Amino acid sequence: MVIANILRKTALFILLTWLCIQVAAGQTSPEKVEPPFWWAGMQQSELQILVYGDNIAHSRVIIEHPGVQIKEVVSVESPNYLFIYLELENAAPESSFDIEFRQGDKTVYQYSYHLRKRKEDAREIQGFDASDAIYLLMPDRFANGNPALDNLPQMLEKVNRENPDARQGGDIQGIVDNLDHIADMGFTAIWINPLLENNQPRYSYHGYAITDFYKIDPRFGTNQDFVNLIDSAGERGVRIIKDMVLNHCGHYHWWMNDLPSADWIHHWPEFTRTAYPMTTLVDPHFANSDFIRMNHGWFDTNMPDLNHNNRLLADYLIQNSIWWIEYSGIGGIRMDTQPFVDKEFMARWAFEILKEFPQFNIVGEQWHVLPPFSAYFQGGKEQYDGYNSHIPTVFDFPLFDALAKAFTEQQGWDSGMTHIYNVIAQDFLYADHHHLIVFGDNHDTDRIFTRLGDNIDNLKLALAFLTTTRGIPQFYSGFETLESAYEHDGHGIMRVPFPGGWPDDSVNAFTREGRTEDQNKVVDYLSQLLNYRKSKPVLHYGKLKHFVPENNVYVYFRYNEDETVMVVINNNKTEEKLSLARFEEITGAYTRANNVLNGEVLSLDREWLLPAKSALVLELR
Repeated sequence: MVIANILRKTALFILLTWLCIQVAAGQTSPEKVEPPFWWAGMQQSELQILVYGDNIAHSRVIIEHPGVQIKEVVSVESPNYLFIYLELENAAPESSFDIEFRQGDKTVYQYSYHLRKRKEDAREIQGFDASDAIYLLMPDRFANGNPALDNLPQMLEKVNRENPDARQGGDIQGIVDNLDHIADMGFTAIWINPLLENNQPRYSYHGYAITDFYKIDPRFGTNQDFVNLIDSAGERGVRIIKDMVLNHCGHYHWWMNDLPSADWIHHWPEFTRTAYPMTTLVDPHFANSDFIRMNHGWFDTNMPDLNHNNRLLADYLIQNSIWWIEYSGIGGIRMDTQPFVDKEFMARWAFEILKEFPQFNIVGEQWHVLPPFSAYFQGGKEQYDGYNSHIPTVFDFPLFDALAKAFTEQQGWDSGMTHIYNVIAQDFLYADHHHLIVFGDNHDTDRIFTRLGDNIDNLKLALAFLTTTRGIPQFYSGFETLESAYEHDGHGIMRVPFPGGWPDDSVNAFTREGRTEDQNKVVDYLSQLLNYRKSKPVLHYGKLKHFVPENNVYVYFRYNEDETVMVVINNNKTEEKLSLARFEEITGAYTRANNVLNGEVLSLDREWLLPAKSALVLELR
């Protein structure tokens, strides 16, 4: 026993002596190295490494490794940063090299940098497309699978379930625990609001004020937990769409205490909020002052606006996005506030991502109800001024705006179902109308049930339409429980926790037993539609032919060389007769229609009596 104690003390003494020598010699790792590792064999062989450490700019950078060349070392206004550009064209995978930072003959910092091997199918990472249906959730409000993460000492904001605007405690494990609920309804993709660290003193739950671009917020889990979520979802045939924010960061981001340079963010003599009318960006007659305020103004006092014209920052953000795709295998990106980001940078960002991952997909958020504006920000063709965003998919906010009016108004020249018809009639503006995300609400809007007058019949009509029209349908968590709230009620009210996601919840709406009869009707109805849609290419990329709504009835067809689906929506509160003679140009080759929702077979040679507030989804035979 005495000898064992002597040996333990000797080993401890040797370890402490070695550590003291290292500290005395100054050979410590820099405080930040981003990205922390990379991959050999990327399409873009240049790599920028941001390094942060006390007075590191006064160092010479030494790298001696086959296939790795230093192209450029850039110092900035702050002496605590260096930006190292490497050429990795001939670098070997699964290799490591030391980056030494020397001042005189002394090594003050040292970092072992690892180049990983890419997965065999990395370049083939498949992004979401028109075959998908997307479930949107806010992780803090979905389910608490690991309560031990709720109140971490290093995080500024703790859980307070009494305050709807505070953190509630949802996390990644909560999503994993309830993947079957999402997959069983027929969803094939999940858009998750930002999961990156938001170590802010208030309102940190929503994720849009990032304080570390390379780290999952510890209250949600770890980076590896995020990868595990993607793998678990993939086993169920579900992709994960990562919400990204490049327009701004949180004012508690680690670099805000020591900016690399003054032009890292946009500065104003006094706080200046962005001008929200985004029309400035497409207006050929815009005033420069309006354009600058729109592009350079801050979203809020706690969200500094990033300057994408800073070359170093632009490279940093592009690499960060590529890093997350390669590292985690996400199946898409939702780009927050696309028009507020410098649009030339945004185009370059998307171009670089799709060059690295040709099968990937990105959807941009551009909240405007005019189709020309949405079309301008969808990539795939040059706009009037030569601009091409290269972003394949955009949200169909014009159709979102029309949806509530369509199902709550009576038919008129410019009212009722005509709203939908008029929006879809402008699809010629888009590079690809199949790559529009169609939706009835999201985490920033009035709930869809509210917008439809808290009426289940109206909701079912909207669900039938969203799942059968062109585009990619998206639904926001809480539709299952008929959540109802206006945006002006407050964001916390719009984003209430999902019942059953917390151990002490009185009901569990993840189960059939925990939902009401009306809630189950809605879940069953959408599940039937989505699971049908999943196996029907005609509803993914099939052509669309629609007829001008008459008598508050809207009829359209999705068709390809193999099959034709007819959709009839009667928005009247009473039964309505429908003469089929009007549709002979497409129904003429068929004799019957099979109702996919109830199995009923209808003849195509006579008049139909449509039930009140009903939708028919029919396969023509």
